[in-house]
Amino acid sequence: MEKDDVHIGFGIMGGSIQPLAHAQFVSNFVDYGMNLQAALEAPRFAKNNSPGCEVSIESRVPPATVQKLTDLGHIVTVRREYMEAMGRGQAILRNSRTKTNYAASDPRADGAAIPEPVRQ
Repeated sequence: MEKDDVHIGFGIMGGSIQPLAHAQFVSNFVDYGMNLQAALEAPRFAKNNSPGCEVSIESRVPPATVQKLTDLGHIVTVRREYMEAMGRGQAILRNSRTKTNYAASDPRADGAAIPEPVRQ
């Protein structure tokens, strides 16, 4: 995705959760102004393919949010934090004006964002 001088390449693996995890990452970055790493690390929720109001959500979501979802009629299953089943991703941001790169790696997986020196 891109806007002005900012270009982001990202991917989140996770089978059927993949589109929802992508949407959550984009929303975290664009709508909530999180940086790349925070957007990947943020708690996620998942909806399986069956009809109904069942939703899984990571335990780092505030209890008040879980209660509000329950009050609205959702059947919420709280899962452990940083669950691989919620998807695993990496992202790179390139600012073409400043010629700066940023990277992030999801703690749900075994990757890492490791900087390398720029060779001229």
